[in-house]
Amino acid sequence: MKIVFATNNPNKLNEIKALMPLGIDILSLKEIGCNEDIPETGITLEANAFQKAYYIKEHYGYDCFADDTGLEIEALSGAPGVYSARYAGPERNAESNMEKILNKLKGNVNRKAQFRTAIALILNGEEQLFEGIVEGHISEARQGKKGFGYDPIFFPENEQRSFAQMSMSEKGAISHRGRAVRKLVDFLISM
Repeated sequence: MKIVFATNNPNKLNEIKALMPLGIDILSLKEIGCNEDIPETGITLEANAFQKAYYIKEHYGYDCFADDTGLEIEALSGAPGVYSARYAGPERNAESNMEKILNKLKGNVNRKAQFRTAIALILNGEEQLFEGIVEGHISEARQGKKGFGYDPIFFPENEQRSFAQMSMSEKGAISHRGRAVRKLVDFLISM
């Protein structure tokens, strides 16, 4: 089976490919000739994921899945949430995003947070939605050099390391995206 993953983020693409079993080939946007930025104007993770998947289906004709992920911090009333990638501005700078969060949480003892991923699948004209959540907390400083995005400041529940201190396979085994992708894979192989 070949299916498009609607992302221009090479880190997400590598993470997803590492979680896919043999027999499911993931095509990147580059491989199908899609070089434009796909709109993400929804007010929920689910809406953005479906918007991206439908964009590929309508403009390129491929069955497709897309994800949107948000970091939801309890003390910030769920922010940055759907705006996680551009929390500190439209340039989507991970360092600036982390700095903004660390500054907003300075002195706050409530550092509870969760990562949530919504994966929208358009396959054979039908919609499916898969969700993955991992709870944890925001550290007081960056720790680790691996991963991407907010990984250096997010510690999953029952872990002494940030996502940025884990290998890709360690992170994938417990992450929000890994949990959502396993649901997607179970669905695809059950067909």
